[in-house]
Amino acid sequence: MYRIIIMMEGRAVMVRTQISMTGEQASGLAKLAATRKRSQAALLREALDSLLSSSERSARAERARDAIGRHGSKHPDTAKRHDEVLEEAYNS
Repeated sequence: MYRIIIMMEGRAVMVRTQISMTGEQASGLAKLAATRKRSQAALLREALDSLLSSSERSARAERARDAIGRHGSKHPDTAKRHDEVLEEAYNS
């Protein structure tokens, strides 16, 4: 894989790269680009943005799930009595 960095006013705006895909993928992409009147590159960037966004959401959800139960409480019924427990915590 090679990369060409396209610079504008001293900063990278795009990185040109080469990818390999199956003939079926290439044909499908070409048809979709023609139907949507958009470039194949624009569709690939859009798909990549969606994949990366989805991946980040999954990572955040995983971090949240990992945090569950990490902090103990001396109150086994904190969820039911949260107002009382908070008041006790603030008054201590």
